[in-house]
Amino acid sequence: MSGVTITLGTIGVLLSLFCWASFIGGVTRMVRGLFLGQKDGFDRFRPILPRLKNVLVEVGAHTRMARKRSVGFFHWFVMVGFMLGAIVWFEAYIQTFNPRGGWPWLSEQSWYHVIDEILGLGTVIGITALIIIRQVNQRRGLNRFVGSDRKAAYFVETVVLLEGLGMIFVKAGKLALYRADGQDFHWATDWVSGPLSTILPANELMVSIFALVKLLTGMIWLYVVGRNITWGVAWHRFSAFFNIYFKREADGRTALGALKPMTMDGVPLTMEKVEELTEEDEDFEPKLGAGAIEDFSWKGWLDFTTCTECGRCQEQCPAWNTGKPLSPKLMIMSLRDHATAKAPYLLAGGQTTMGEETGLVDADGNPDEAKLAKIPEAARLEAQRPLVGHTTADVSEDPTAAGIIDPEALWSCTTCGACVEQCPVDIEHVDHFIDMRRYQVLIESEFPTELAGLFKNLENKGNPWGQNNSGRDEWMNALDFDIPVIGKDVEDFGDTEYLFWVGCAGAFEDRAKKTTQAVATLLHTAGVKFAVLGQGETCNGDSARRAGNEFLFQMLAEQNIETLNNAFDGVPTSHRKVVVTCAHCLNTLKNEYGPLGGEYQVVHHTQLLNRLVREKRLIPVAPIDGNVTYHDPCYLGRHNQVYEAPRELMDGSGVTLKEMPRHGQRSMCCGAGGARMWMEETVGKRINIDRVDEALSTSPSKIATGCPFCRVMLSDGATAQTDGTELEGQVEVVDVSQLLLESISRDGGLPDPREPQWLEQPKREKTTAEQQAERDAAEAERASAA
Repeated sequence: MSGVTITLGTIGVLLSLFCWASFIGGVTRMVRGLFLGQKDGFDRFRPILPRLKNVLVEVGAHTRMARKRSVGFFHWFVMVGFMLGAIVWFEAYIQTFNPRGGWPWLSEQSWYHVIDEILGLGTVIGITALIIIRQVNQRRGLNRFVGSDRKAAYFVETVVLLEGLGMIFVKAGKLALYRADGQDFHWATDWVSGPLSTILPANELMVSIFALVKLLTGMIWLYVVGRNITWGVAWHRFSAFFNIYFKREADGRTALGALKPMTMDGVPLTMEKVEELTEEDEDFEPKLGAGAIEDFSWKGWLDFTTCTECGRCQEQCPAWNTGKPLSPKLMIMSLRDHATAKAPYLLAGGQTTMGEETGLVDADGNPDEAKLAKIPEAARLEAQRPLVGHTTADVSEDPTAAGIIDPEALWSCTTCGACVEQCPVDIEHVDHFIDMRRYQVLIESEFPTELAGLFKNLENKGNPWGQNNSGRDEWMNALDFDIPVIGKDVEDFGDTEYLFWVGCAGAFEDRAKKTTQAVATLLHTAGVKFAVLGQGETCNGDSARRAGNEFLFQMLAEQNIETLNNAFDGVPTSHRKVVVTCAHCLNTLKNEYGPLGGEYQVVHHTQLLNRLVREKRLIPVAPIDGNVTYHDPCYLGRHNQVYEAPRELMDGSGVTLKEMPRHGQRSMCCGAGGARMWMEETVGKRINIDRVDEALSTSPSKIATGCPFCRVMLSDGATAQTDGTELEGQVEVVDVSQLLLESISRDGGLPDPREPQWLEQPKREKTTAEQQAERDAAEAERASAA
């Protein structure tokens, strides 16, 4: 040590105290902001071990980052360089004072020198590759980095690069000192820093300066990010671990399938619950959905904070890719920036109700100007902005006129789940979007005009088309065999193995009826014991829920659950089997009815039919002519992870499958989800047209799918894109079941149906009526004995 190195070391320590104070201040503001969110409707803390496993797997193995293999590979090196490199970074405190120094004992170990070498080299290579990838992507049109904060990204990338170089140059400088003392480096541990040391002078001051630069680079980072808590590209280094741990599904699944229930203070809200609370307190005002940033849960605030602005969600979003104003990334960023700007107002006790100050008021209920004056003006103005409102509003006269989220963007979402599926830090976009829709529908009555007709049809007719319920079983008229209807032909499930849930589309939409008839024919041919509810069905409520009309969904769900539970009376839960042809029915009955009292074993028709083919109860004999491309329905694939069954079924049917570029987890939406099936699409390119263009690029004779909504959208798109061309009438959109039905035909006819038999014989429980009869008999016996 010398007087100069001691001075440099002292400067480093003093500056680091200032920088650490800034960073700790940023952490404090961020944590205080999380407490402004509402209680969550899930237990995000338990079970502990599976949640810790999720963190270890997703972080250590980079399972979600690896979906972009090259990016995931290089990011892993940067992440490890940051986490383990902290040990080398803190060593700079010693090295600024004593250039030859290091951690006691540790710095003398050869394995430590290997790790030091790998960390430095890996960090430099990793961040350099990521910088190149960013620059290449940014030169494209609608790339995933559009809208991201470039200055924050460049700052973080520069710091990481300097940190990696700092590790290498400090070590190389120390090796140069040892070489001057007659100690040469070892190729086994110093294969990069060793050769570098041969061109560096043996100078202790140089090493001390290198160490100070390495130290201050990190300290500048701490200071800057502490002052900018909206820089998710920097903060995700810390918050991502917590966001992964607190993800909605403790078993590691993404937040898809069932929607997060509408809650208030962490309690699920139903019409009955609202009525109960209103009776207890006449002044009770329910919070229905998210109408202000403070209405989101604390996990929502953590999601907003954690966003890395990587743009993977944006890159996969069907709305963004077809010219709509929606970008999942930009919406999350807008919510984050708004939350951060409004937080000082909320932390001071401010609250706005119907545009009036109700939090900081005096004894007479008037705004307390003295208290409001203590809040920064920017925060007070931010508090007055509507959460959902036109973002292009004129702010020249009223700076609070522009909304945070544009209505056109909010209603462009198809809830396809691509954003959630691709997010490397488990942000739950769809749940947040639906919470905003709920408020707009249930409180503001602000929604696309087309949805008014949908809501009316669902409430009055029980189906989106507004058809009379008497027509639900007319599709059976075209069949040459009878299907028992529960409640009409048979009293209950009884001698039945599967309940065939037909759904609204399968009963009323002409193209979907063909799927329904094909599936019924295949089940009959295979000898499956099945029945239907006929006119006992009503809409499952998916479109109502995704459109934000939560109470309408609950009404429809309760009606269906009562019908289903009556039909399944006496049947164990494990054998309450339902087969559906609609991906939206699958998701709703399987994932969303359970919390409301409807527990069923729901399978998609491609899953059951695939099983029947494997068990030789259906035997394809005639290969399908021409190429077939398959479209993955979002609510079958991403939401329920059913990817292989349809493909196995097509393979077994002799199909020559030509996959589209976007398939499987990265499949493109057809545009019908999120109640978009019932809304006009006037901005940008139609999503179904974009998808059909991709399908046509595979030169198919047929486009297959496994959802009636998808079939409608793809059929309309195919007609629009082929009419007046050489392909007109040459490309057919079909359901997978129709391909199987065609492939089992022999000489133009179907094989004789098998004798009905069980796939799995259930153990039948006593029905409610039988149990009551036993209780009555026992009571009568006791009475006679007395």
